[in-house]
Amino acid sequence: MLSKLRDAIAAPATDAGATAQRHLDFLTKPPGSLGRLEEIAVRLAIIRTGTPRVEQPAIFVFAADHGVVAEGVSAYPQIVTAQMVENFLAGGAAINVLARQAAARVVVADFGVASPLPRSPGLVDCAVARGSANMARGPAMTAAQAIATIERGATLAEAAIDDGADLLVTGEMGIGNTTAASAITAVVTGADPAAVTGHGTGVDEDGWRRKVEVVRRALAVNRPDAGDGVDVLARVGGFEIGGLAGVILAGAAHRVPVVLDGFITAAAALVATTLAPNARHALFASHRSAEPGHAIALAHLVLEPYLDLRLRLGEGTGGALFIHVARAAAAIYNEMATFKSAGVSGPVEP
Repeated sequence: MLSKLRDAIAAPATDAGATAQRHLDFLTKPPGSLGRLEEIAVRLAIIRTGTPRVEQPAIFVFAADHGVVAEGVSAYPQIVTAQMVENFLAGGAAINVLARQAAARVVVADFGVASPLPRSPGLVDCAVARGSANMARGPAMTAAQAIATIERGATLAEAAIDDGADLLVTGEMGIGNTTAASAITAVVTGADPAAVTGHGTGVDEDGWRRKVEVVRRALAVNRPDAGDGVDVLARVGGFEIGGLAGVILAGAAHRVPVVLDGFITAAAALVATTLAPNARHALFASHRSAEPGHAIALAHLVLEPYLDLRLRLGEGTGGALFIHVARAAAAIYNEMATFKSAGVSGPVEP
C-alpha cells in the first residue's frame, strides 16, 4: 500500500494556479486585496484541480504512548494519554469543542496507548503495540511497525475520503511525543537538537536540558537515515506520528488538501515528504506553534503558517480553527460576483 501511495503523488502542473488566480482577479476587488485568503483559494483549487470546496472536513486525532517518557522528558505522567482519549470520546476536549463549531467529524484512533482503554464505538483500534520503545536506548519500533502505522493511518484517511471528506486535518495526543518530534526534526532538517527542542508540556529549564540530552542520545544510539522516512520513524518516531504521515500521504495521493496542526504533525509531514517529496504540495500549515522546532520544520517544508495564536496544545486545535479560514477562501472563490456580473467598472486600462 505504501508504495502505491508514493507512486500516486505528483507535483501539480506548473501553470495549475493560473486559471484560479485569473478567476480571483475578475472578482469585484482590487487584485490581491484579500491577501492570503486568495492564496488559500488558489492552492485549494490546485490540489483539487477544480473548484475549491470545504464542506466535509475530517479531523484525525491519533493517540499513542512513548517509551522515552522513562527518561523524564515530560511534565505529565503517561496515564494522561489514555485519560485524554477518554475525554475525546466523551466530547469534552478542546478539539471536540472546536470541531463542533467547525462542523467537522472527529476520528479518534488508538495507535498504541500504553494503558487499557474502554471499548467504545467512537474509538478506532489501530495499535501495533502498547507504546513505542525507549528511543534513548534503541529503536522506537521496528521497520515493519513503522510501515504498519503509516498504512493504517492512510486507510483511515481513504475511508474518510470515500465518505466525502474534502479537507483532512491532522491532530494527536501522546505524552512524550514532542521529544520524538524534536528527534525527527533534527534528523530530517539537520538542525541541532537544542534548536528544535522546546518545553513541551511545560518542563522547567532542568527538564529542558535533560530533554535535549535525551534527543542527542537517541540520535547517537540509533543513527537514523535522514533520507529514509521509514527508518527515521522506526528509530526515533512514534506510532501516532506514523499514522499521521499516512493521512498526509493518502490526502496527497487522492488530491485532498491536508491541514497540519502544530509541531507533532509537522514532524509527521517531515516523515511523509521524505517518503514522497511532492506530498508537500497538498499541505497547509494552519498555525505557528510556540514550540521552537515547529518553525524549523515548516521552513524545511516550505510552508508559512496562516494563524499565530501562541497555541501549543496539539489535538488538531489549530487545524480546526483553520477550517473556518479555508471555508472563507472557498466561499470567496465560489460566491463573490465578478465585475461583469455585478455591473461594476473594472480597473482603468493604462
